[in-house]
Amino acid sequence: MTWLNDWLMKQIPSYKLALKHADPRTKDWFLLWTDPIPALTLAFIYLIIVTLGPRYMRHREAFHIPSWVLFTYNMSLVVLSVYMVEEIIVGMYRRNYNLLCQPLIVSNDENEMKITNALWLYYFSKAIEFIDTIFMVVRKRFTQITFLHVFHHSTMLLIWWVVMTWIPGGQAWFGPVFNSVVHVFMYAYYGLSVIPSLRSKLWWKRYITMFQLIQFVLIFIHTFHAIFTGCNYPLWGSWMLGGYMIIMLILFTNFYIHEYITRSNDTKRRKQQFDNKHKELHDELSTTKRSRQNGIAKKHE
Repeated sequence: MTWLNDWLMKQIPSYKLALKHADPRTKDWFLLWTDPIPALTLAFIYLIIVTLGPRYMRHREAFHIPSWVLFTYNMSLVVLSVYMVEEIIVGMYRRNYNLLCQPLIVSNDENEMKITNALWLYYFSKAIEFIDTIFMVVRKRFTQITFLHVFHHSTMLLIWWVVMTWIPGGQAWFGPVFNSVVHVFMYAYYGLSVIPSLRSKLWWKRYITMFQLIQFVLIFIHTFHAIFTGCNYPLWGSWMLGGYMIIMLILFTNFYIHEYITRSNDTKRRKQQFDNKHKELHDELSTTKRSRQNGIAKKHE
C-alpha cells in the first residue's frame, strides 16, 4: 500500500470498502497491486512528455528513428493484438460465454484465467502504446498529438486499472476484442508504411478511423444492452465503460469529420478555385491573342 491508498481509505470510507471487494486473482499482478499509484504515475509522466516534449524539441533537429525500429515496434503490437484476441475468444468458447450478457465469474478455472490474463495484457499494452506519442514527439510530428490522441492514451490505462482491479472478466471481454482487431489493421498500416515501396498500396488508411467509430458504436450498444436488460454484471462498471464510449464516440466523430470530410471539401474547394483561375487566365490569354491577330490583320489591310 502507498500513501495514496492510505489517504483514500481514510478520506473515503467507500474506497476502503471497495478494496475489500477487489478481485483476489489480480491484486498482486504487475502494475495493479490494488494500488492506483503505478498507473497514475505512468499517466502523469506521459502527460509531462506530451506537454514539455514539443517545447524541448521545438528548436532541435528531429530524431531519426531507423525504419527497422518503427517496423518492429508496430508489427510487435500487431502480433500482441492477434494473440489477445485468440486467447479471449478461445477462453470464451471453452467457458461457453454468453455474448450479450456474461456475468463476472471469479474463478481460477484454466479458461477463465486465460481470459483474465489476456485482459491484463490488454491493460499492459495501454502502457506500451505510450511509445506511439514518444515517437511523435522526438520525430517532431506535433500535428499528430491531438487532444483526442492524448486523452485516449492517458485515460485508457486508468480505466483499465479499475477494470483489472475489480471486474477483470465477464462483459469486459467485448471492448478488448474489438479494439485489438482494429489495432491489427492500424499498427499493420503504421508498420508497413515505413517501407517506401508499399506506402501507395496501403489502401485502408482512411478506413481505420471508420473502424474505430464502428468499434465504439458496437461497444456502446453492447454495454447499454447489458444495462437496460438487467445483466448480472456490476452496474457501476457498465456505466463507467458506457460513459467512456459516449465520450470517445463524440471525439472520434469530430476527428473524422474534420480529417476526412471538412479537409476533403477544403481540398475540392481549393482545386475548384485553382481550375477557375486557370480558366480565367486561359481565356484572358486567348482574348489577348485574338486581339493581337486582329490588330495585325488590320495593319496589313
